[in-house]
Amino acid sequence: MINMDKHQFKYAAKTVDCYFETPFSFLDELVDKAKTIIITDENIAKLYADKFDGWNMITIKAGEEHKQQFTADYVIGELINLKADKQSFIIGVGGGVVTDIAGYVASVYMRGTRFGFVPTTILAMVDAAIGGKNGVDAGVYKNLIGVIKHPEILLYDYSFLETLPKEEWINGFAEIIKHACIKDSGMFKMLEENTLETFQNDKEKMALLVKRNVLIKYNVVSNDEFENGDRKLLNFGHTIGHAIENIYALPHGNAVSIGMVVAGNISAAVNNFSSSENSRLSALLNKYHLPTTLPYDESGSEAVWNILIMDKKRSGDTMNFILLNKIGDGIVKPILLQQLKLFFNKDL
Repeated sequence: MINMDKHQFKYAAKTVDCYFETPFSFLDELVDKAKTIIITDENIAKLYADKFDGWNMITIKAGEEHKQQFTADYVIGELINLKADKQSFIIGVGGGVVTDIAGYVASVYMRGTRFGFVPTTILAMVDAAIGGKNGVDAGVYKNLIGVIKHPEILLYDYSFLETLPKEEWINGFAEIIKHACIKDSGMFKMLEENTLETFQNDKEKMALLVKRNVLIKYNVVSNDEFENGDRKLLNFGHTIGHAIENIYALPHGNAVSIGMVVAGNISAAVNNFSSSENSRLSALLNKYHLPTTLPYDESGSEAVWNILIMDKKRSGDTMNFILLNKIGDGIVKPILLQQLKLFFNKDL
């Protein structure tokens, strides 16, 4: 008998069945295999070919550069070839790029088909697969096209982490540190007392950490599903992070890490965030092998600023920026673009 940890996440119009510590093979018990189509990327398809035996498959190219409308169009074409209909069930198996595309395509194909996720990276497990945001980039503009629609199933099989490259562990821990910064000072302290390598080598400790982060994000999203208030806190580090990510071809977590440093500096300047806590933030990012600086030239700065002002959090001449009162206590604060430009030129 499979030992699983099932939770139900309740949103306004959807209840998501979440299965922690559950093997991929259990998916066969949750969906009709004949009517289910798995979307994954080339890396996962190759590494775990045995897990996918007998499933209908659509494979896409790996990497953020492929999180574009042309990939979504390709997937839709493949769904048509497989004669997918309203009764079909789509499962995205992979990291954030796969879950974003799978959820987006499922939400628009035939005006909506059922879907679920099996996240295979830490970043997808603690962030991308939760909360219903699905979509694609528009060139260098991150997540400019998309929908908010929740999956019906989330399944966490931690055996996928056994082949996760170290750089992807590092990438995912940026989102874990983000959650600690905005909502959980106790987790921040626990991260300070451990190392990345500790979690890599302790499956039980890692499973508990993933679950803790999933519940943080679920609680934030369920109280503000359509981002009118507290959900904006989840964008801590992302305003600058999204602006530099595609320009410099940075992994998402690396870009967010640099974004958190800038947000911490702005918090210290305008929000009385203490210098000692700001130093703790930079030290923790360094401890988990995440970057805290980005050297670039003046032309690069201008390109990043032009992307920054297209961010969805901009409203007129202000940007809703996520700052910290203290570690574990984030706030949303409007900052004039003119003032933000000064911080931007100083910190990057």
